[in-house]
Amino acid sequence: MNFVSTLRIPAITAAALAASILTAAAPAHARTEALLLIEADSGKVLHAENATIPWYPASITKLMTTYVTLQAVRNKRITLDTLFTFSARASSQAPSKIGFKPGTHITVDNAIKILMVKSANDIAVVLAEGVSGSVENFSSEMNLASKNLGMTQSNWVNPNGLPADDQITSARDLAILARALLREFPEYDMYWNIPAIQLGKKYMRNYNTLIGRYEGADGMKTGFICASGFNLVASASRGGKRLIAVVLGSPSSPYRGAKAAGLLERGFHRGPLTWLSPSLGSVEQLQPVNATPPNLYGEMCGSHRKRPAAEEADDDSAEASSFMLTNLPPGSGKASALLKDRPDAVKAIAVFVGAAKSASEAQFASARAKLQKLAKGKKGTAPAKEAQAPAPAKPSITTATAAASAQPLQTATTPPPGAFTPATNQPERAARRLPAATDVSNPALSFAPAARAEPAPLTATPDAKPASAAKPASATKPASAATAAPKAAAAPKKPKPKSDAKSAAAAQPTATDAKQNTAAKTAAAKPATGPKQAATPAQAPKQ
Repeated sequence: MNFVSTLRIPAITAAALAASILTAAAPAHARTEALLLIEADSGKVLHAENATIPWYPASITKLMTTYVTLQAVRNKRITLDTLFTFSARASSQAPSKIGFKPGTHITVDNAIKILMVKSANDIAVVLAEGVSGSVENFSSEMNLASKNLGMTQSNWVNPNGLPADDQITSARDLAILARALLREFPEYDMYWNIPAIQLGKKYMRNYNTLIGRYEGADGMKTGFICASGFNLVASASRGGKRLIAVVLGSPSSPYRGAKAAGLLERGFHRGPLTWLSPSLGSVEQLQPVNATPPNLYGEMCGSHRKRPAAEEADDDSAEASSFMLTNLPPGSGKASALLKDRPDAVKAIAVFVGAAKSASEAQFASARAKLQKLAKGKKGTAPAKEAQAPAPAKPSITTATAAASAQPLQTATTPPPGAFTPATNQPERAARRLPAATDVSNPALSFAPAARAEPAPLTATPDAKPASAAKPASATKPASAATAAPKAAAAPKKPKPKSDAKSAAAAQPTATDAKQNTAAKTAAAKPATGPKQAATPAQAPKQ
């Protein structure tokens, strides 16, 4: 036992030493990054690292500012052509900013375009004060919207993301917000996909380096403060699939762009064996972590950096190429080809101050028409399937079955009293009486089954009293009397017997007349095998 224990101690020590070496060799920023990749339509999580750790959002806050503003447009509190005014508070915001003087007027449409491309902090305050009257009221609306969307880790105290201890979110919540923008405001998709804007002679390019450089990139927003690092929420579409990538805490602008491109590429090139990987569920199912947001100020803005980190940092760096060559999933092609070379110039959208020169909603007319066409196509396919569902033969079979089931069931039970009594307004029509047991040759009993060895139940009970039989006999005649009525009128020499009741009673079989009973059954079976049958009970109502 002592020998075994001696061996175990060095083994445990070696394992602990290896773990400490791997931890020390890992990059410093690996412990302070949050990554998340989801499907935009379903919310399915494809990749997640530190996705529920609280984080400072920086200028990605402006996605929520845009969401609340578009909600106000949808609820008709404002329009895209509504004029907002720069206040002293808005003009005093720290960079990045557009720099307009107090009293300057700008439309909601132009403000959103500048906000999403230039990431102007002063424009965010203009929108907040214009929509809600103050920054504080707008922050309350931001928090209410977050609660309604299920963003349980988010809290907002300003509309632009400038440093504030209580301005907190997570990669999970930002992915939920991005999905809400894409699903609730698809006609305004252009706002988060503008490559550049032009204000007079000033040309401003979007900080999102994926737009125009990564295949399929179509939005959304960047952000940076020293405490958060370089953040990015990016979306891309290929082959009818749209993905959303969230990168928080990157050390530089080029790195975050390349990291997001690698995540998106992983989502678009999922191998056939990915189903073997454990499911991560949906983005809403990710469990929040109760922790303090990491403060990356020392890493991002410390004295070790050659120049201060800033949102406007140059995106051409060897650091990006180093990441792309080593961190991409296998089978996705050459890593260096993920991001195309940055174009010298891209098409810019003109923005301006003052009132709108034309209706701002007109620029979204084509997008709305396309969405309406898609909606009609989806609605039109459902009725077509419903019209083809029932086969032509099914209604006729159903109708025939319903008609057959609606017919009264013919039985041989005793009808209620007076069922065959003639109507008072038709005295000339022959009356009918209940068939007696001795009427074996009566065609009305042709439906009776063939005789059996055992005694069969009879229509008239054996213990029927003569008095009860006399009542229907005196009031009615046999069913055959209706057909013999003309002959009786032509031959008056054969009068009808007066003792019909007595003869009918005498004709009733008794319990002791076994031989007569058997003979009556044998005789009753003969009319059923005759060449031609008279009217059956089912045909009787047609008479």
